[in-house]
Amino acid sequence: MNFEQADPEIKKLIADYFEVLHFQDMQLFDKVFHKDCVLYSAQGGELSIRPYAIYREAVANRKSPAELGNRRNDQVLMFDQISPTLALVKPQLEMFGGVMQDYLNLVFLDGQWWVMAKMWEKVGEVE
Repeated sequence: MNFEQADPEIKKLIADYFEVLHFQDMQLFDKVFHKDCVLYSAQGGELSIRPYAIYREAVANRKSPAELGNRRNDQVLMFDQISPTLALVKPQLEMFGGVMQDYLNLVFLDGQWWVMAKMWEKVGEVE
């Protein structure tokens, strides 16, 4: 499915996701990530599991990519929606010198779309 054809509310959520990761606006963070979401990574063969509260604290207490002068290069590489309440987005962005790709599991709950699970990986270095 083409992301341009996605539900406008999903497109808004992903735009907000990119904003949150670049500027670290914590009020917007709370509108993007569901309070029960979890982040996963297995870089270097080690499983990293970060529940919402731990991830939120880490984001709130680091310098943002915007503060560090990182350029933005946000893209949606893949999108799929399997029902009115479940979708998957694969975004790519640049931050902290790395090219990052994620799988974002989105759910529609309480009248809005949320990131419910995020799997992330650093796939390269910013050129």
